[in-house]
Amino acid sequence: MGFQRISRLVIGTSLSAMVLSGCASGANGPQLPPASFVATEEKPGEEYVIGPLDELTIFVWRNPELGAKVQVRPDGRITTPLITDLPAVGKTPKMLSEDIKQALSKYIENPLVSVIVNNFSGTFSQQVRIVGATEKPASIPYRANMTLLDAMIAVGGLSEYAAGNKARLVRFNKDSGKQTEYQVRIGDLLKRGDSKANVMLAPGDVIIIPESMF
Repeated sequence: MGFQRISRLVIGTSLSAMVLSGCASGANGPQLPPASFVATEEKPGEEYVIGPLDELTIFVWRNPELGAKVQVRPDGRITTPLITDLPAVGKTPKMLSEDIKQALSKYIENPLVSVIVNNFSGTFSQQVRIVGATEKPASIPYRANMTLLDAMIAVGGLSEYAAGNKARLVRFNKDSGKQTEYQVRIGDLLKRGDSKANVMLAPGDVIIIPESMF
């Protein structure tokens, strides 16, 4: 089935409320609650951590000449007027604005600095990786409220020989230091538009899609 046809099928499904008893994993394994098909605005959350190649806008109140639109370099640093090689990766926008404020305080009194993330890639811990039998395996930046459906659309859906209902989602828990595997029914999600098969993703998730043996 072509991906465009898959998209039409998914969009045409009912957006009715979902019951928590529906899950995306087998009855004997850990379960993930279903997510909604309703689209949500995509933007960095409050705790977004800046990653390499992110595009930033830096605004300095009453001193526009000190602001800039910059891209975080692969080495994790940025350069702005009066500031060179400032580390940015691993910081939230608020943390980076404080660092810029401190650096500019040598030149102007009490600067007010804002940092806005325009286009973001995120650190590895904030990306979602989809590997195996998909049209284009990829590592994509996690966005607020991202679902399994969002990720599969981003990689073009399943390949011809994918065993979508045997896919696994691997999630690492920072608090416990352990990882948990969940079964996800990508075949039912894309081919049948099964709303209960759509689940919320988390930063760092890895989705593994095996090929069918037949």
